[in-house]
Amino acid sequence: MDDAVHPLDDPRRRIPRTDALLAHPRVAAAVSSLSAGVVKKVIRAVQARARRGEIAPEAVVPELLASLDSRRPASLTPVLNATGVIVHTNLGRAPLSESARAAVAEASGYTDLEFDLATGARSRRGAGARSALLEACPAAEDALVVNNGAAALLLAATAFAGHSAGDLEAVSVPDGAPFAHAAEGMTPASRPDTRVSLQESGCVGERRVPTPPPAASSPPGPREILLSRGEFVEIGAGFRLSDLMESAGARIREVGTTNRTHLDDYARALTPATGCILKVHTSNFRVEGFTAEADLSALADLAHAHGVPLVVDLGSGLLEPEPLLPDEPDAATALAAGADVVIASGDKLLGGPQAGILLGRAPVIAALSRHPLARAVRADKLALAALEATLTAAGAPVRSALHTDPDALRARTQRLAETLAQRLSAGPHAPAGQGTGAYVPVRQGTGAHGTHVLGADVQRAGAGATPQPQPAAPEADVPEQLTLAVVPHDGRVGGGGGTGVPLPGWALALPEAVAGPLRTGTPAVVGRVHEGRCLIDLRCVPEPEDAGLLAALEAALIELHASAGEAAAGPVHGSAGDGSAEP
Repeated sequence: MDDAVHPLDDPRRRIPRTDALLAHPRVAAAVSSLSAGVVKKVIRAVQARARRGEIAPEAVVPELLASLDSRRPASLTPVLNATGVIVHTNLGRAPLSESARAAVAEASGYTDLEFDLATGARSRRGAGARSALLEACPAAEDALVVNNGAAALLLAATAFAGHSAGDLEAVSVPDGAPFAHAAEGMTPASRPDTRVSLQESGCVGERRVPTPPPAASSPPGPREILLSRGEFVEIGAGFRLSDLMESAGARIREVGTTNRTHLDDYARALTPATGCILKVHTSNFRVEGFTAEADLSALADLAHAHGVPLVVDLGSGLLEPEPLLPDEPDAATALAAGADVVIASGDKLLGGPQAGILLGRAPVIAALSRHPLARAVRADKLALAALEATLTAAGAPVRSALHTDPDALRARTQRLAETLAQRLSAGPHAPAGQGTGAYVPVRQGTGAHGTHVLGADVQRAGAGATPQPQPAAPEADVPEQLTLAVVPHDGRVGGGGGTGVPLPGWALALPEAVAGPLRTGTPAVVGRVHEGRCLIDLRCVPEPEDAGLLAALEAALIELHASAGEAAAGPVHGSAGDGSAEP
């Protein structure tokens, strides 16, 4: 009993009360940015730590203030994308332009989303985004925006081949029967053999495409979507487009083979139960070698001759041809070839917000917009505002990153490497941006991959001391964790676009171990970990962010150096190099 703590001496009695903490000026200020409930939850968590003895009662206030300072209303963390992948799905795909961000901010309050200010009457939703799309893609007669690309495909599959397909109002096709599966009532005389142009294996010729005899009738309801076996696509997280369409009640009819699908494969598969023909761009893989696919114009002629729509899912979001990506399909070309509906994503190569874009013939888009599912998948006002601004204003970061000049990227990366070497040479106690010890290029040697490295070996001294240059050492003697080199690095489009197309550029090569501290630092920096190195590619990093990136790199490398168990006054090698070996 002698060792028992008297209740009045219990340290938990010194833990500040909740009302006292809420009265603290900085805590009260936090309530204005966070909710009162969130602040109280943080207070209770810190108090609980003190009750468990994890922190002293006197540490409650400092711990609480630190927790509130690091807390944001939203949990998403801004990231500097230093991977060289422009449309990085895990990092949110396309970053918005300044104009699009401003448009989102303006649209975040009340807007005239479905209201005509001149007449006071209700107006068409998303009229501005629709007009901007039609101006950017004149080949389209009409446009519809939904919340993402998958929703656009789901809407088309449901309308043309899903459970409600039989209820779809008939819409005519060019020089053919109406949609809504008017082929049911066609007679053999009205369905003649169709002579079409076929392009395969590099040869163009004519082939008479036989038309199967019509069935007597096909009941309303789910219908078939004709899809080449070579276009069954699975994207991230095991998501398959075929599963999406089947969830709408559509039946997928496989056509052709994985590597070769001909026009007559589609012709033989056409029946009165066909809802539509679908062409899917294999955006995230390539099949090379002995391959063939039906020419899009010929496929459109075949579809229209049989009264079914041709739907083309591009995915990547190009509205017009891009010279840097000659094999990437675009909406204008597909529509000119005869596609009735083209589907694209807004947050890929278009460089806008997440959105599913449907472009095509006016009666077809009108029918899709009237479908009940269109209401469930419609885009919100923020996406519509950002999309319109992306289309009408310049400065989309995706376009800038795609067209980055490799020479300019190399010079910028070299400047970053040299400045970082100077900062590391000066030591952590030097004023920001000032090197008390000079960065001294003492040799030009050959790195592990034949890389020409400009080396500088310097001594980090204690606080206030001047680091002294050290004799040049062989490359193998330079501690790897603090060796910098500028190396060639190919960027990528990403997001299922430009598959296999390298974007020549440069990167700063750092030790692999620095990747973790960079991700958890401020700002968070995500580089590419490849072959034992962390590569920092500036292609997708806005140039105004270079100062923040530099500070993050310096902090992460110092942390790495300290975690390696080296003394603060030990030797540090800051060597900036310009290499020529492929990472």
